Amino acid sequence: MTRLARIAVAALALLLSLGAARAADEAGFRAWVEAFGAEARQQGISAETLERAFAAAKFNPRVIELDSHQPEFVKPVWDYIAGVVTEDALKRARQKLREHADLLARVQQRYGVPPEYIVAIWRIESGFGANFGNFGVVEALATLAYAGRRQEFWKSELLAALRILQSGEVPPERLVGSWAGAMGHTQFMPSGFLKMAVDFDGNGKRDLWTSLPDVFASTANHLVVGGWKGTAPFGVEVRLPANFPYEMAETQRKAVAEWSALGVTLADGRPLPAWPGAAAILVPAGHRGPAFLASENFRALLDYNNAISYALAVGLFAERLRGGGRIARAWPTGDRQLGRGEKEELQRLLAERGFDPGKIDGQLGPNSRAAIRAFQKKAGLPADGYAEYGLLEAIRKSPKP
Repeated sequence: MTRLARIAVAALALLLSLGAARAADEAGFRAWVEAFGAEARQQGISAETLERAFAAAKFNPRVIELDSHQPEFVKPVWDYIAGVVTEDALKRARQKLREHADLLARVQQRYGVPPEYIVAIWRIESGFGANFGNFGVVEALATLAYAGRRQEFWKSELLAALRILQSGEVPPERLVGSWAGAMGHTQFMPSGFLKMAVDFDGNGKRDLWTSLPDVFASTANHLVVGGWKGTAPFGVEVRLPANFPYEMAETQRKAVAEWSALGVTLADGRPLPAWPGAAAILVPAGHRGPAFLASENFRALLDYNNAISYALAVGLFAERLRGGGRIARAWPTGDRQLGRGEKEELQRLLAERGFDPGKIDGQLGPNSRAAIRAFQKKAGLPADGYAEYGLLEAIRKSPKP
């Protein structure tokens, strides 16, 4: 057999294997939908709604792939922010602020959220309405509930989408959005739509696709429900003293006066602003990168999307629109970032050494960062919870208990 023939046979075998895998996934998916339908009917979803919702729904492997590669969790924080806070996007955002100034002012009067933050979310979520996504919401959520991570979460969102469909408030053809089932100009999840979307234009329906009054007011309401208060920014860049206890970063919230007493100042050395409530210190790229004092309003941004890179990007974009938001300290762009397999190795090594990272899944969430801090503190390193290749090498070399 010639080399080309061997390649052709191997390619055919691969295609047959992939086809068999897809058929198995689709068969399993249909069985799951059948079982889920019985559960949904017990939750008040009608048989007619289920039939309409799932008539064309199929298992979508692309959704599972995207679930593992969310840019706000995969890209280095500096790359993610640089992709959001561009001069072109800022120029367009300023134009949008002028174009919709009266409407945004009415929304701010009602909800207290600065227009710049609403427009920043609008920019990130859909490019000012240019891209709502092209995934069927029911198909995407059903795929995730069947085979994705956090299956119970996705199942609850799927039930919320079915309730929207059953209510008749949103036409079936509008239930199209992102791979994660987020919808409209500012990408509301179905449960968020049910709880926080508002009818600001007074036509009796909440429309996040064609009514900017509903879009802006719903986005502001989402932030308020998440804890937004007043006009304070998301945060501000700060300078940390040489002896700063990095294990406090992200994990502890203190009054601004307490951070000042520890020697924290603004990046230019001036005193910290007199914000009410508690604030946290963030070092998203470790002790060698920029540090931020995050206000309570930062938590409202996290409630919108629970990723530090996302909330920072929204905040920095909004503050650029307000005349600030520039970062003084350089990001450690020379750091070698970890791939998915290396993150899983890092988690396994932490667990083997008695530091519990939670589920070993290549996702370095709060549990993994807490385990990293514990290891760093024991090893005499700044306990900043930051994971890069140097940390992985240090753990590889560390003794097992």
